[in-house]
Amino acid sequence: MSTSLKGWLLVAAAACTFATPVVAHHAFSAEFDANQPVEVKGIVTKGQWVNPHSWLFLDVKGPDGTVTNWGFEFGAPFALQQKGLTRQVLQVGTEVVIKGYRSKSGKPFGYSTSVTLPDGKAFQTGGAQDAPPPPAQ
Repeated sequence: MSTSLKGWLLVAAAACTFATPVVAHHAFSAEFDANQPVEVKGIVTKGQWVNPHSWLFLDVKGPDGTVTNWGFEFGAPFALQQKGLTRQVLQVGTEVVIKGYRSKSGKPFGYSTSVTLPDGKAFQTGGAQDAPPPPAQ
C-alpha cells in the first residue's frame, strides 16, 4: 500500500472516530410560551413513548361541552420510567390533570411539567433544560 493511501485512510479513520452525530432538537422557547401556563383535565386517548420526547394525548371537555384532543410533550421515556411513570400508568381511558405551558401557535398542544392521576399521585413530566419551573396554579 502506498504511503499516500495510508495517509488518506488514517485521515478517514480519524474523521469517523471524532465525528459528532447531529441530533435535531428544539428548545422549549421555540414552540412553547412560558407566559401561558395551562392546566387541563381530560381522558387519555393515546401515548407515544418515543425519544427524544414522549407525548400524551387527551380529550378535554370545554365549558360548552365541546371535546378537544390536546397533545402534551413529556420528557424522554427512560427519564419518565426512572420516576415511575410508564405507559402502564397512563393507559387509554385514564383521567388525568396536566399542568404546563401552551404552544406559541395557540393550537391545543403544550409542554407538560406534571401529570396528576385520579388518586392524587403526581409525576414530573418535563425534561427540557431551558423550560421554566412548573406553573403555580
